[in-house]
Amino acid sequence: MLTLTYRTFELHKKVALAISRGNATSSHSVIIKIAANGFFGLGEAAEFDIPNHAEHLPQLLAHIDTATSLVGKFDPFDRNGIEAALIHSGVGSSVRNAIDMALFDWAGKAMGVPVWKMLGFSPLPRSPISVTVGINTPQAAVERLNAWLALGTIRGIKVKMGSPAGIKADQVMFEAIRERAPDYAYIGVDANGGWNLEQAIEMSSWLRTRGVVHMEQPLAPETYCSFPELFKRTQLPVFLDESCCNSEQILQHGQYCHGVNIKLTKCGGLSEALRMVAVARSMNLQTMIGCYGNTALGNAAAHQLAATIDYIDLDSHLNLLDDPTSGLGFCDGFLINSDKPGLGVNCVE
Repeated sequence: MLTLTYRTFELHKKVALAISRGNATSSHSVIIKIAANGFFGLGEAAEFDIPNHAEHLPQLLAHIDTATSLVGKFDPFDRNGIEAALIHSGVGSSVRNAIDMALFDWAGKAMGVPVWKMLGFSPLPRSPISVTVGINTPQAAVERLNAWLALGTIRGIKVKMGSPAGIKADQVMFEAIRERAPDYAYIGVDANGGWNLEQAIEMSSWLRTRGVVHMEQPLAPETYCSFPELFKRTQLPVFLDESCCNSEQILQHGQYCHGVNIKLTKCGGLSEALRMVAVARSMNLQTMIGCYGNTALGNAAAHQLAATIDYIDLDSHLNLLDDPTSGLGFCDGFLINSDKPGLGVNCVE
């Protein structure tokens, strides 16, 4: 018999993160535990809020109640059947992700292998992680980068843009960050939909001359009619995040971008993330895997796919004061997949 229990945690950031849509200092995550046949698996349902799609703690708890009444009748290996039942019952993507994650963790433990091996992947990531510098004054942005550099080698930097003060403020902040950034670290930018079409085109040219590798979600999702024009005129590769929550939306918008940011919380779990990778590859798109305010557990699950991903943006757990989970290593700019069965992550009792 499959049972589901959970615990709720309030998480606090070491440093607040400001993006074009607002500022975050804390969030909630719900760690669920699925048990069956003498083994258990852990999964994370994290709060998130993007245009046209928000799931906060009350919704997460309501969706968990719905899910609890459904999953008990399933074999824990029947991830597809469980996923279909949860979707049919209106369970949101964050709780679906937690359950799917826990089922993969359970299966790995039951089979005695890490999830990455169970999926047929190498344990080695294709790329290092990037660390995020939010919208701020130039001085504060450099201080934030310095704090990241104090953790050790940093090989990738994501700069949040789309400042309410306009693109000139974005440019001044970026120049300060670029001057401090190590020569060996790549820099990408993420406007979180904070620019209009002409600003995005202008910034693509400006950023290209400064060595930026890509710009993420330059336009708001609702302005999808402008995506073809931006795709035609951009000087930088364009990645979509908020506009591509699942594989169906990659099919819808993928012809007007160069890559997609896959997040387990928004897509509903590793099962759908694998489909997104497959669709992206079939369309010759690059891939990024990202996070919201996730713990080490959520980011360890996403990092199981790291051997197949071009850019890895899984730094949120490194910015938590009170992460209740542990087991995801960081060394020389890379996250380290565990060789323990399942996801290799523990949660405080």
